[in-house]
Amino acid sequence: MKEEVRNTDSPRGSQRVQVVERAFALLDCLVKLGGSASAGELKSASGLAGPTVHRLLHTLIGLGMVRQTAERRYALGANLVPLGEGATRQLGGLAVPQMQSLVAELGESVNMAAMESEMVVYIAQAPSPHSMRMFTEVGRRAYMHSTGVGKAMLATMPAERAREVLMATGMPAMTPKTLTKPEALLEQLPVIAAQGYALDDEEQELGVRCLAVALPQGPTRMGLSISGPTARMDDAFVRHAVPLMTRAAAEISRRLTRS
Repeated sequence: MKEEVRNTDSPRGSQRVQVVERAFALLDCLVKLGGSASAGELKSASGLAGPTVHRLLHTLIGLGMVRQTAERRYALGANLVPLGEGATRQLGGLAVPQMQSLVAELGESVNMAAMESEMVVYIAQAPSPHSMRMFTEVGRRAYMHSTGVGKAMLATMPAERAREVLMATGMPAMTPKTLTKPEALLEQLPVIAAQGYALDDEEQELGVRCLAVALPQGPTRMGLSISGPTARMDDAFVRHAVPLMTRAAAEISRRLTRS
């Protein structure tokens, strides 16, 4: 395929490769169409000519970025997974200064997490100086329904999308306090959205309370959480911490959207 180059006055460069732009636009359409689409649907969504769509799909299939299903539809390919995970971890690193500031002010461990494949994945941590502290390994996955940060992210979604996520993973009981019925959690989501934060009150681990806020914007759904023993994470702590975490989440969002 002949490389197409587009001239632009962008300060970031005088040349942009049009075929690369089109390939990424096609992947973006595939994501927005739910991760699976026909060639015709991709043609309509992207505005590209049919032959261009087919050439791009053929190339992306060869790279493992797209796969063709038995129903002759096109779906996101396995080789996108390490790219996405690597980018997500790197974005977590941009949040570390704000996370460390929160630890200095609040004294408890702060985590940043993103939503991947209907699960929470922790992408950065700033540990508490306390000898008794919460430690969550970067890269660890957890359920959305049992974590404060998962509930905060669910509250940013339309109700039907939140239900889809919960049904896709199930709602196993991590502790006796975990909500295990979709309706019970779905009823909480408007309250979480209105107040701007979510709590995991020993729902993921007994003896541990977690306060979380969703990032207001970013390349994917993300959130900040702060965790500690229930004895230290009382209601007064929550009232003090919420505005600090909200400001930190807003600043992290600004950094991510500028990066």
